[in-house]
Amino acid sequence: MSHPTFSPGSTIGILGGGQLARMLCMEAKRMGYRTLVWTGGLEAPASALCDEAIELAFDDPSALAQFVAAADVATAEFENIPRTTLEQVAQGVPLRPSAHAIATCANREQEKTFLRQQNIPCAPFWIVTDAAELDAALQQLNGPGVLKTSAFGYDGKGQRKLTGQENAQEVWQEFDAPRAILEGFIHFAAELSIMIARNPAGEIRCFDPVENQHRHHILDLTIAPAPVGETTRQQAIEIATQIAQAFDYVGIMGVEFFLLADGSLLVNEMAPRPHNSGHHTIDACVTSQFEQQLRAVCGLALGSTRLLTPAVMLNLLGDMWPNVEVAPDWNTVFRDESAALHLYGKKRAMGRRKMGHATFLGNDALSRATAIKTTLIAAGRP
Repeated sequence: MSHPTFSPGSTIGILGGGQLARMLCMEAKRMGYRTLVWTGGLEAPASALCDEAIELAFDDPSALAQFVAAADVATAEFENIPRTTLEQVAQGVPLRPSAHAIATCANREQEKTFLRQQNIPCAPFWIVTDAAELDAALQQLNGPGVLKTSAFGYDGKGQRKLTGQENAQEVWQEFDAPRAILEGFIHFAAELSIMIARNPAGEIRCFDPVENQHRHHILDLTIAPAPVGETTRQQAIEIATQIAQAFDYVGIMGVEFFLLADGSLLVNEMAPRPHNSGHHTIDACVTSQFEQQLRAVCGLALGSTRLLTPAVMLNLLGDMWPNVEVAPDWNTVFRDESAALHLYGKKRAMGRRKMGHATFLGNDALSRATAIKTTLIAAGRP
């Protein structure tokens, strides 16, 4: 079966205008593509770099008509887009990955159900729609767990840890969500992730798995490659490949794992787009995750995922800014000759907002990244 390909000069339509869209626009421009960003009416760092922006809500009919008329092929930079919008876009222009894949990953209930149906290992979970179901789930779990909203959850949002001894009625009233999942709490040795790309012809490329460390439930450091053995590496590749093939996926995807003490992996989450833990690929790999996304979406051959050097990515959160409008002293980063600074063009450094990242290259990247992180946090604000 033949699939349409889109050569340089084509227009890539991007749903969402955040930092991932911004970096995708930068790569698209280098490769000779035009970009059209539909921001959804939100603040859009990508607007400064795209060729054209539609700064209207995702449910605006005129925006939809404008988007499908101007784009040759479409993709998404985040998953929390109304499913109806995704399906309407797909009726007018090729959408890669599919509306089904994006919407499934956007909903924890659907995501976990998909994993269970595919016999892919994940934490035990129960679907909860009222206090009685929560009480029954807690009794079956018989231990600590995490209650999570079904939709709109990322960076630790929409979650509550439970010991298993709580009053289900009180918890459900306070949680205030129409649907949720209760997951068993996982005692893990490390958190890993892998970026996998698949094009319409079924060609697959995986980047090396990485280890992720978090601060305030937000990604803090990504260590590439992850300090794991070949068995774990192959297990991550096999699981990610199974997921991509089950979705008939086109594009790049991030798959997050819990690494258990016995060496086995459980899937935590899937991201149907470039992922924060793949940012090191810009500076440390033959092909970046953003170029790979464009290659896959446009139906081109995929690039090499070879890691050229060990690397550590440090997220730059808003609390590293002395105040919301005063940036850190970036010489802290620039004095490191093997570091690369990436800022996202956001105007105000609110709390734990992702403002940029820095990538450190070399065998001692972790110690250097950790030292600079400590300096930036000390000069920032609580």
